[in-house]
Amino acid sequence: MGLDEIWQIVLGEIELQVSKPNFLTWLKNSRLVEKKDGVALVSLPNNFAKEWVKNKYHKLILGSLRNLDASTKNIDYLVSGQQGAVVNLASGIINNQTRLVQEPLMESKIDLETNLNSRYTLKTFIVGSSNELAFAAASAVVKKVGSKYNPLYIYGGVGLGKTHLMQAVGNEIKKNYQEKIKPLYITSEKFINDVVWGIRNKRMEDIKNKYRNVDVLIIDDIQFIGGKEACETEFFHTFNALYEQNKQIIISSDKPPRSIPTLEERLRSRFEGGMIADITYPNYEMRVAILRNKLQENNWELGEELVNYIANKVQRNIRELEGVLNRIIFYKDTKNEKITAKKIEEVINETTQNSPKNINPNDIIKSVADFFEVPINELIGRVRKKEIVEPRQIAMYLLREILNLSYPFIGEKLGKKDHTTAIHACSKISREITQNSFLNQRIMLIKEQIYKS
Repeated sequence: MGLDEIWQIVLGEIELQVSKPNFLTWLKNSRLVEKKDGVALVSLPNNFAKEWVKNKYHKLILGSLRNLDASTKNIDYLVSGQQGAVVNLASGIINNQTRLVQEPLMESKIDLETNLNSRYTLKTFIVGSSNELAFAAASAVVKKVGSKYNPLYIYGGVGLGKTHLMQAVGNEIKKNYQEKIKPLYITSEKFINDVVWGIRNKRMEDIKNKYRNVDVLIIDDIQFIGGKEACETEFFHTFNALYEQNKQIIISSDKPPRSIPTLEERLRSRFEGGMIADITYPNYEMRVAILRNKLQENNWELGEELVNYIANKVQRNIRELEGVLNRIIFYKDTKNEKITAKKIEEVINETTQNSPKNINPNDIIKSVADFFEVPINELIGRVRKKEIVEPRQIAMYLLREILNLSYPFIGEKLGKKDHTTAIHACSKISREITQNSFLNQRIMLIKEQIYKS
């Protein structure tokens, strides 16, 4: 049998074992391009598909190939590129078939010691009238750590750049002062989890040492700490310990201190004693600048007219703005679709609409279950299997983002969880899609399936 014939038999077997959306998305455009010395070479259209198939379907593919040829020992996955040549597995000789390029995944840019992501810098932070005060204060903090604007409290809506700016400050301090000044970035969720762990395991001294021995403490989404008495108390004492040593504290929230009703008065007073700077919605010129910067940063190409069109249509949320651009480039590069104003309008409608009349919670849950190939009853039940955790969190995030459902409803719908579990899931996924392109692409594909169905 020829390679194409072998591969059609393999695909036929796999098609019976995976959902139709997943088969069409990941495997339909795959090819078997070489088979020699017990190693099969499978071509996939892009790096995203390559990694997904390798991690998700490797055992299925290997099993099917071995059923046809018991000598098959392993599979290599490569990304197909332009028409040209193919790398021969045995000899490395290049012949005139299809050129294949193996593209490694980008290494993590997160420093495990500081939790800072190196992609966030002050140079890549676009400054405009909506954030110039916060940027000026952050820049001043870098120059005079601990003595200028301490604490620095930055607040604003979701997706306006608070995390970028705070992490950029941490990265700048780390670069300028080397080992002399030690920054640490955490989310309030992480702080809460650490305190709970410390109390349960009688290891609170370890938690105190961890947070009180840093020089710059950067904590994101402080509003989630409100109402959690033990965590508020520990943060209050940590705050005081750092402040008295002239250590820098940088805090973000979705609202000013006085507007967080669950926050203890003594913490609110501490926060208001420093510099409070807000970040508001970006104007048109700033939105254009953000899109141009994103295109340049990723070596993407999109016409000026289309960039202006996106900036004019998406007006409130920078994360949403980048999400629309990511999706457009996904269609352009992965699906080879022509990008027009009409196509952009479709993408914007898919990405930004909040309450589509023809979509209900069950549609979203089914699409997530189909995509990850997990039983719906496990997704909505109390099952705590590792392979269910991420799909359930993504389902919670999509129920909130697409239908704007309440956290109590989402928690009850998925595993009869408390509303805080839903808040945690939505916050986690919302934060990670800005740093994890693999997760971002998966959510785009699930959304696409939701809107199609």
